[in-house]
This record gives sequence, C-alpha cells and structure tokens, in this order.
Amino acid sequence: MTGPVLSIEGLTLALPPLSDRPHAVENITLKIAPGETLCVVGESGSGKSMIAHSVMGLLPQAVTPAAGQIMLNGRDVLRLDQAGLQDLRGREAGMIFQEPMTSLNPVMRVSDQIVETFAAHNLHSREERKRRALALLTEAGLPDPERLARAYPHELSGGQRQRVMIAMALALEPKLLIADEPTTALDVTTQAQILRLIENLRRRHGTAVLFITHDMGVVAEIADRIAVLEKGVLVEEGLASEVLGAPKHPYTQKLLAAVPSLTPPAPKNLAAAPVVFSVSDLNKTYRKRSLFGPTREVVAADGITFSLRRGETIGIVGESGSGKSTVGRCCMRLIEPEAGSIILGETEISGLGKAALRPHRKRIQMVFQDPFACLNPRQTIGRIITDGPVAYGVPRSEAMVRARELLELVGLSANAIDRYPHEFSGGQRQRVGIARALALEPDVLVADEAVSALDVSVQAQILRLIQDIQQRLGLAILFVTHDLRVAAQICDRIVVMSRGRIVEEGETAAVFANPRHDYTRQLLGAVPGGAAFETASPRA
Repeated sequence: MTGPVLSIEGLTLALPPLSDRPHAVENITLKIAPGETLCVVGESGSGKSMIAHSVMGLLPQAVTPAAGQIMLNGRDVLRLDQAGLQDLRGREAGMIFQEPMTSLNPVMRVSDQIVETFAAHNLHSREERKRRALALLTEAGLPDPERLARAYPHELSGGQRQRVMIAMALALEPKLLIADEPTTALDVTTQAQILRLIENLRRRHGTAVLFITHDMGVVAEIADRIAVLEKGVLVEEGLASEVLGAPKHPYTQKLLAAVPSLTPPAPKNLAAAPVVFSVSDLNKTYRKRSLFGPTREVVAADGITFSLRRGETIGIVGESGSGKSTVGRCCMRLIEPEAGSIILGETEISGLGKAALRPHRKRIQMVFQDPFACLNPRQTIGRIITDGPVAYGVPRSEAMVRARELLELVGLSANAIDRYPHEFSGGQRQRVGIARALALEPDVLVADEAVSALDVSVQAQILRLIQDIQQRLGLAILFVTHDLRVAAQICDRIVVMSRGRIVEEGETAAVFANPRHDYTRQLLGAVPGGAAFETASPRA
C-alpha cells in the first residue's frame, strides 16, 4: 500500500446551538501513512477525541459533519450507512478507549468479548475463535492468559483491562489503530508497558496509529508526527522532533512549557513546624472469598508510618496496587484499618466510633480523583460547597457567603454558585472539589490523584492553586499520585510504596537525585519522555 491509510480533508463538525463555539473541529486536514504514529494533542475541548470518534462513525447525535471527508482505505466514512460502518469497525480500524472498564461488558468473560468480535463479522469456527482470542491475549502481554481469559473485567487491574482492549482492537488486524487517551489513568510503569506494546505491535504488523493524548511525555516517547489542536483548529503540525524541539505556535509553546519538570524545587524549612497528622504501623489487608477456592489475601498497607507537619506536602507514590490510595482512605477513616495509630492534631482518631469521630472529620478533608463522580449532579455548586458547613451548624446564608469567597479563591467566578457540575470542564470541577474540601477549614488535605486526568496546562493551574492555598492557610497536604513529574513539583517529601510497604522515603530532591531502592529507580526510569523536557526550548 503506497497511499495513506487515513486521509482527512477539510473536516468540519458542527456543534448544537448554544454551545461555546459553532464547531467541534473546523477545516481539519490530516494524513497517516502505513506504520506511522500520529499524535493529536491539545487541551480538553480542543476536538481531538471528536476526530477519533468521527473516523469510527461514533459521533454523538448532537454533533454533525458539516463539511469534508474521511477516507479510510479508499472509503469515505462520513457517507457509509450502518452496515458499512459495522464492516469498517474492527476490519479497517480498531479503537482503544480511555477507560476500558466502561468499554468492556462487565458480565462477560474476557475471552468471550474477543470471540464476539469474530462472531460479529462471521469469521472462523467456534473453536478457532477461542484459539485466536487466547493468542491475542498472549500477544498483548497479559500474564497467565489462559487463567485471565476466563476472568471478568472487574477481576483485572487497569493495565490488564487496557491490554484486553488492545487485543480486541487488533483482533481483525486493522490497518489503523486509534488510541484515545489509553494511558491517562495508568501508573508510570504500566503506562510504559502499554506504550511499548503498542509500538511493538505497530512495527510487527505495520499498523498506522492515531494516538490521542494530552500527555506531552507520551508524545515524546512514541510520535513520528504531531498535530496540535486548539479549540477545534489545527494550529501546528510536523515531525515530532521539530514540534517538540522548536515549536512555532504560541499554543504549542504553552503546552510544552506546562509539562512539569522532574527537577524538584528547593526544599522548605519546616523543622520548626508542628506535626498536625501522623500514622504509625498502619495495616490493611483485603480478603477476597471464593466459592470454589481458598480465600485470597492482598496486603494493601503493612506497617505504614509517617508524620505530616503544618505547611508540608508529603507525596505517596507507587504503581497501581501499591496501596497508596488505601493509605489515603485509611487516613480519612473512609476505610477502616485493621491495626495502627492515626493521630490528628493531638487526638487519636483510629479507635473512635462514628459519633465520636464526627467532630474531627471536618479537620481532615479529601479531594478525589474524579470530581464528576463525587459531585452530586442534581445539586448546584453552592449547595455542594455549603452542605458540609451546614451539617456542622453554620447557617446556610453565612455558608453561601463563604462559598462565594472560596469559588473566587480557587479561580472561579462567584456567579458559578448557581450552576450545576455538568456545566463545568474537568479542571473547573476539580476546583469546585477543592473549594468544597476547604469549606470546613481543615488542617489536613488529602488529595487522591487530584490532577491525574487533567490536561498539562490545567494541571499546572491546579498545582499552582494548591500551593498558593497552602501558603495562605498553612495546610498540611497528603498528595497521592502515580505521576512523578507532579510529585516533583509539589511534594516536600516522598514516600514510595510497593505492595503495601514503604520501600523508600525522604526529601523529594534527595530521593529523585539519588534513589536508593531499585523500585524507585524503576519508577523514575519509566517516566514517559525521560529527560526530554528538562532542557526543552520552551523552558529556556
């Protein structure tokens, strides 16, 4: 094949009336050659995912093609009927979605979902379908594929589910693989494995890859060419080395400048600051009972000990399954530890019952990873922020005044108080989550992957916001993250966890400059892009 696998010419997608702009994307022209990886980058709302979905014929009903064509192996996708689209999906183009848990059928075994792909296209015998499904799972790097092929999606880790999605996308050996933010929620080592897998499959099969991402580290790792979108407009395109090394457009320069450095800032002097929170010998084990086998135990926290001073930020880092989120939730008493001491201020809270614990809950608040999932969609922002203070006896009118102040503190308009969560972007919803956590004037803030799903520019804004609020209010922050670049920028000290245990801890600068444990070195070595951005021209 000599021509491009995918050729997009003058694509314009119209948004419904009353949207923030008339078009999701406007006059987009892109081409991808066989065996090439094109990364489409931009902030949330730039239209990059709309391009991916339009190639697969999966646009929302409210978004309509207004102009242009999408030629995939000689066929115009925009002019195909449902039967034509059904034939195209899987055969000509396969897609890996951002969140595999919402894309996989929760009541079907993993192998059956791949078998279903063959059945939908009337390919192979029943036994051949099963054999090919197992072979795909093996090629996708799934450990113990024969056992996990019989598992359900909820029994797999995030990285394993993403490997299943890759196997499904490649089942019919498509000419084009579309990956829509496939590594956003994964830890650095799993992310590195998935990127290597996609790259190996591309080389082995000559598959063209359309990779949608906001992570410039990932772009530096895998891209042959880069297309940069801003509010639906293609502002820059070129070879990866040219775009990353000498970006021409101010928007591209802004994106690259927002990539956090792996070099931590100078440490703060907190030796005289009082300890406001501490845990000692914290233990938590999950037990999974089976009807047909022995109970399986997973140690999520084993002898966890650390203390947090006023104005200090401690980062807990590690892979998925390391236990870091469990520790954060145990600190909040959202999960009950089996043993250990939790001291908030001068109060031992680990043994308190619900009634005795209630007066202390307002002193430690949490910012969750997914703000949309933890904000009540039926309540206004004002009600969401004020419910906490009202529960502790503050009059609603007084709490509303404070809520307006908090919205302005986190960089939102006070007028946003009457709006609903769906009316905000992801970064704005995270700001609302921070405002809600601050409404009770806590001493300790627990941030659980609070910026992991955000664009680099929005992520930089939220990190600056958290640091600014910490300086103003003297907050102590427990920052749970798998992103070592983020940890480098915001954390004074680092606690590295592996399989429920602390394997290394110390000042961030010291740990990053001279990691003592092999696991810490492995995490640092897996950061996408490596040192590509430490001396990049936008920072110069």
